[in-house]
Amino acid sequence: MNASSRQARHTIRTRTRTQRAASRINRRGNGSLTTHCLAAGLTPKEARTVASSLRKNAAKAGVVGTTGIAYTKGRARQCTRYTPAQVAALAVVYRPRKAAYVQAAARLALAA
Repeated sequence: MNASSRQARHTIRTRTRTQRAASRINRRGNGSLTTHCLAAGLTPKEARTVASSLRKNAAKAGVVGTTGIAYTKGRARQCTRYTPAQVAALAVVYRPRKAAYVQAAARLALAA
């Protein structure tokens, strides 16, 4: 595989991941913090990091999401889902240092 093919596949993979997360939020009306971060264009590792920070700020902001059950690989686990407006409220409180996270926080704040 040459470099241009590799870059094209990476671009399509990233775009697909972002669009799937965004459509899932639009379809349900809510989503986990990680899903919102993926829809903002972060990689899965970065999305987990930002979601963890947003989760810590949820108590400060007084934002309470809806408790639900997420199914992954045949097992169920408890999760909390947030609406885009709730995530925007969390993004206002969130103060990241890394440039990519600052851009993601801006996108999350505008998503509502």
